[in-house]
Amino acid sequence: MLRAAADLLARKSTATTEEVARAAGISRATLNRHFPGRDALIRALEDFGIAEVKAALDAARLEEGTAEGAVRRLVRAIEPCAGLLAFLYSENQLFEGEDQNEGWSLIDERLTDLFRRGQESGVFRIDLSAAWLAEALYGLLAAAAGPSSKAGWPATTSPT
Repeated sequence: MLRAAADLLARKSTATTEEVARAAGISRATLNRHFPGRDALIRALEDFGIAEVKAALDAARLEEGTAEGAVRRLVRAIEPCAGLLAFLYSENQLFEGEDQNEGWSLIDERLTDLFRRGQESGVFRIDLSAAWLAEALYGLLAAAAGPSSKAGWPATTSPT
């Protein structure tokens, strides 16, 4: 159900709950029993998205090899959930206030550590902070996978 919602909302962020239910092959009433309102659905998708991104970070083996190679592996590993990431990236309420999911901070920390390692080894620029580079990568991934991206992912992804 969440995967179907994520796939639809990644393509059409303004989809109604009726459209989400239809995409999931369930009734709107069933969707509302699981998620009483759009906010509850978005929060469930946030947890789902965080789990997907953490899995991509693990699959990319960020601590192995060069930092540049780790970023390349990460971009490939995150590609299947990039649409969901793009959708979540546009949901400002997820990143404001005291109710922010701690999962984002853990993801930020791992990615910032990767860029810091790349800076220390001379692979990445040092005039920009590692945190800025991590945010830039999020933005690029979201833009590449967002609903306005018609071309899709290039055959060979080169993030550097």
